[in-house]
Amino acid sequence: MQREAMLTQLGYAPNEALVKQLGKIEKNTSGYEKIQKHIMDLHDHLKVDGSFVALSNSKDCFKIKIEASSKELAQEAHEKVQHFSDKFKVSVNKLKNKETYYIIGFITKD
Repeated sequence: MQREAMLTQLGYAPNEALVKQLGKIEKNTSGYEKIQKHIMDLHDHLKVDGSFVALSNSKDCFKIKIEASSKELAQEAHEKVQHFSDKFKVSVNKLKNKETYYIIGFITKD
């Protein structure tokens, strides 16, 4: 998928800075080519809960923001993230005391 198309799907208006940032995130996300499509699918599944995948402003990675309007929807969104992680072998780190995860990358077996 082209970077501009991915940015558009994530809700951004592509520009040179965002394309460059996405390039850094791609390089920093282990196994990116194996999980790119699944990241976009997760974004689409989370939108119904008021949550989404975005570019992190502080790290070179994708972040998952849980911004659901109720506890039930938030729980459903957390379950979707866990399912995504388990099914596609993607390492995610939940930030302590926040409704945010960082996508680290594809889990490889040594």
